[in-house]
Amino acid sequence: MSTERYNAREAEPRWQKIWDERGIYRTRNDDPRPKYYVLEMFPYPSGRIHIGHGRNYVMGDVVARFKRMKGFNVLHPMGWDAFGLPAENAAIERKTHPGKWTYENIATMREQLKLLGLSLDWSREIATCDPSYYGEQQRIFLDFLAGGFVYRRESEVNWDPVDNTVLANEQVIDGRGWRSGALVERRKLAQWFFRISDASEELLAGLDTLERWPDKVRLMQRNWIGRSEGLHVRFVLADAPAGRPEGLPSEIKVYTTRPDTLFGASFLALSPGHPLTEQLAAADPALAGFVEECRRGGTSTAEIETQEKMGFDTGLKVRHPLGGPDLPVYVANFVLMEYGTGAIFGCPAHDQRDFDFATKYSLPITPVVLPPDVDPAAFSVADGPYEGDGVLFNSHFLDGLTVPAAKEKVALKLENQILGNAPVGERAVNYRLRDWGISRQRYWGCPIPIVHCDACGPVPVPADQLPVRLPEDVSFDQPGNPLDRHPTWKHVDCPRCGAPARRETDTMDTFVDSSWYFARFASEPGTAPLQKAAADQWLAVDQYIGGIEHAILHLLYSRFFIRTLKKLGRVSIAEPFAGLFTQGMIVHETYKDAEGRWLFPEEVERDAEGRPVKVGTGEPVTIGAPEKMSKSKKNVVPPEIVADTYGVDCARWFMLADTPPERDSEWTSAGIEGAWRFVQRIWRLVGETLALAPEAVARPADFGSESITLRRAAHKLAAQVEEDVERLRFNVAVARVHAFANVLNDALVAARKAELTPDLAFALREAAEFLVGVVAPMVPHLAEECWGVLGGSGLVAEARWPTVEPDLLVEDSVTLPIQINGKRRGEITVSKEASPAEVEKAVLALDLIAQALDGRAPKRIIVVPQRIVNVVA
Repeated sequence: MSTERYNAREAEPRWQKIWDERGIYRTRNDDPRPKYYVLEMFPYPSGRIHIGHGRNYVMGDVVARFKRMKGFNVLHPMGWDAFGLPAENAAIERKTHPGKWTYENIATMREQLKLLGLSLDWSREIATCDPSYYGEQQRIFLDFLAGGFVYRRESEVNWDPVDNTVLANEQVIDGRGWRSGALVERRKLAQWFFRISDASEELLAGLDTLERWPDKVRLMQRNWIGRSEGLHVRFVLADAPAGRPEGLPSEIKVYTTRPDTLFGASFLALSPGHPLTEQLAAADPALAGFVEECRRGGTSTAEIETQEKMGFDTGLKVRHPLGGPDLPVYVANFVLMEYGTGAIFGCPAHDQRDFDFATKYSLPITPVVLPPDVDPAAFSVADGPYEGDGVLFNSHFLDGLTVPAAKEKVALKLENQILGNAPVGERAVNYRLRDWGISRQRYWGCPIPIVHCDACGPVPVPADQLPVRLPEDVSFDQPGNPLDRHPTWKHVDCPRCGAPARRETDTMDTFVDSSWYFARFASEPGTAPLQKAAADQWLAVDQYIGGIEHAILHLLYSRFFIRTLKKLGRVSIAEPFAGLFTQGMIVHETYKDAEGRWLFPEEVERDAEGRPVKVGTGEPVTIGAPEKMSKSKKNVVPPEIVADTYGVDCARWFMLADTPPERDSEWTSAGIEGAWRFVQRIWRLVGETLALAPEAVARPADFGSESITLRRAAHKLAAQVEEDVERLRFNVAVARVHAFANVLNDALVAARKAELTPDLAFALREAAEFLVGVVAPMVPHLAEECWGVLGGSGLVAEARWPTVEPDLLVEDSVTLPIQINGKRRGEITVSKEASPAEVEKAVLALDLIAQALDGRAPKRIIVVPQRIVNVVA
């Protein structure tokens, strides 16, 4: 070897160029080998990436490289989730076009990702803002529409009256638009929806088949789908008070999962959007004002449920279906029209939300569920509701029953209680999952391929007119959607009758873009975007890797999308991702100067006394706790700095080694420097092996004990790391490599002190080759360099995983821990065939036992074969 140290700065770009020139990561669909599809969630091209972004890509790359070595035809593509509001914001702030900003960012981030040495098939690169991509998405939309999976209706949205745009829930801050500061209104707009709620039960059942998904993700999806079994209960209106409008309905239907608590009911509450509310508000200005006040809040379930509980007494009352007192009817800001029937009965003694409401409006609070082993006379809910299990009391015919038994008895009674030829109660299954509203009132998104005609209504754009392209000549100098005010783009003739018509100016939610991109990757470049044969060949994705923040919406929408495509005959599988892994984040400490401004890590250094100071000025710097790497807090490390200082293999090693991959990992100077030292150690071990055994050695017929020991360690390493990578236990795999490096180093030290026999020379070279092969998926540039000096055939990126000889995995000895008076004091290695008497004799011969006994005979020695030795002194 020509140099003492491995020169990553020279080697890494050289090997990346060789991989690229030879096209070794380009995947062919006609490759006969078994397929393996590994994919990391594709990024949004927001600007420059930092090293924290690289963790999931490196993990996926290790799997992709490993699977290639195991003989699979691997698909490992990359693309860009390129539509979205940030590009429009950039257009406004920088006075540029969203497309220009997006493609410039893509070019920058592509080069940064290439620095990491990822084995990506860049020939399949996609950007969702490319017409070739969103044109196919428009075809899918029309297929969904024709199949009955899309519809249009009015829905409440967060409306910013200054910016004239719809806001996502997270863009509403304290009831105001995040950018304009205007009070947000809830406004009804015509929106396009996907019928995901119809698929609730199959999406729920499908979770049971996803055995390689984290339990926490499956639980999050179960809770989001929110299946509940309950009862629809009809509450008949009592006589309306004077002055109320005519034509009121005769009853209010309520969905409840707790019919057992009906005797604890103290009020009914309607959603501000309930039809009865709207009917009453039309004749009551005060109620209309209250409804308008409710509409100033956000529309998210979380925001509605956490805001202050407000109600309006309508003056109406309803009869209690089980004969209790009449209940007042309120309109309440916390009742969701989208859940159940948009009406609830409140049982304040056993629900915090109802308790808060009843307390505020001085309504009765009657407990009806008694905790176990509590005296009814002493039980009180004055300080808060009781939401646990128990038995019924204060409930007439239900007294003494458990909650499940009471639910069943109420259901049976109300099912058999007939009112107007229909039962008062009917069992029902309800789901929390709502239909997916995909309309967005913004420019930078996939146009919805619909034309609105006064005579024909909404008309699909003919297939031969797709894609409907976004116009380039748009302006962002006014609030609102530029498509609405474009002088020509939206004006077209109706495809059906030829009359003047208007294009749909809403664009699709970007979650639509990411709900099928993995299927697009299956088709080779230059072919149709969604070929059934290609999708069936590659899907499901064998290993999908991404952040836990996407555990619900992206994954749930993708599952719905693929199931719907299957129903339409466009794919054959029902679940898009066979295996899912959610990696932890890379965190880094934060820095602030004396004026509280954030500093980049490279702007901070240590002075002579070890105190953090600002580079160039010596000002004191305050170090904050480690947080997720964030551009806003400047606690980011660019991959270019890491590549130039240490080499990207060191960064890859650090990201794999530091912590279990599902946990957060803190980026530290000490950690990356430790990774650099180990990379150098691997290089040095290979060099020392070559110094002792410069030429390949023929396999000898027999091996001595030293050679067998080393070969056992090498083959065990390959077998165990294979299992670790299969199970994504990267940190465990790294720990095994560290341990094996010690074994190889010891063998080299011993070999230099004795005559090198052919069998030991073979074992040393084999050990070095196994070491290089095992680390090749993790530190691929270093591995190529080592492979080359070892005389390996071709590229290690195209080599097979080290072949393990099963006989060498069979241990003929066992290491037993030794306890003296119950405390572990050491261990002993003995033959697996040793009898208890032989083990006892060997233990007594140990110095540590002699010292512990101090000349005394042991009272007892207990040998548990192949498990442990207990010495009672």
